[in-house]
Amino acid sequence: MNWDDTGFLIYKNRYNENSLIAEIFTKNHGKVSGIIFGSTSKKIKSYLQLGNQLHINYNSKSVNRIGYFKTEIQKVYSPIYFDHKQKLSCISSAMNMIRLLTAEQQKNYKIFDLIENFYFLISQNEWLKRYILWELDLFKVTGYDLDLSKLATKKITNNETIYVVETSREKKIVPNFLIDENSNTKDLKTLLTGLKLVSDYLEKTILKPNNLSYPNSRLEFINTLK
Repeated sequence: MNWDDTGFLIYKNRYNENSLIAEIFTKNHGKVSGIIFGSTSKKIKSYLQLGNQLHINYNSKSVNRIGYFKTEIQKVYSPIYFDHKQKLSCISSAMNMIRLLTAEQQKNYKIFDLIENFYFLISQNEWLKRYILWELDLFKVTGYDLDLSKLATKKITNNETIYVVETSREKKIVPNFLIDENSNTKDLKTLLTGLKLVSDYLEKTILKPNNLSYPNSRLEFINTLK
């Protein structure tokens, strides 16, 4: 089995002294695992950063054996944010989310497009708000749609619009930007409230039912925001 494709590096782990086991989300083959030999060489070490876009050649002797990648850098993304701790941590968290929520070797153009769009949104104003909405889009594409507009009740309090989700056990205020994407939101406390609501959904509806642990990269990202 031999093919060429383009993809984003979403995971890497040391395999031996000179090699990595990597996972790359490719455009035409989905998430693929393989070994990158010679990953410590100066030629390729510098660009094997999570989130970078690579051109790859994949070779495997059979579908039941792990293959190996030959890689070339296609687009550099992560190093742009080496001096921005929050955004760099966000990249790590986002790539890990892609890894957690996707199956091996199942192509999905929507997810590939989401990754490309991710880099556009974190370069914009209100990037944190845009990222939280991006996560909701990722959930939807992977089959876990959280449509808060159908769950929340709109209320007017002191001439201000608020959205509330009520159950027999609890009442949660839903930040307006999660319902109305055009709502201007610069208050960090409001954004963190929205992120926590999305995090709770992730943990209760996606991770626990699938026996998945809460990702450390996400916790680290949230901690950089506080």
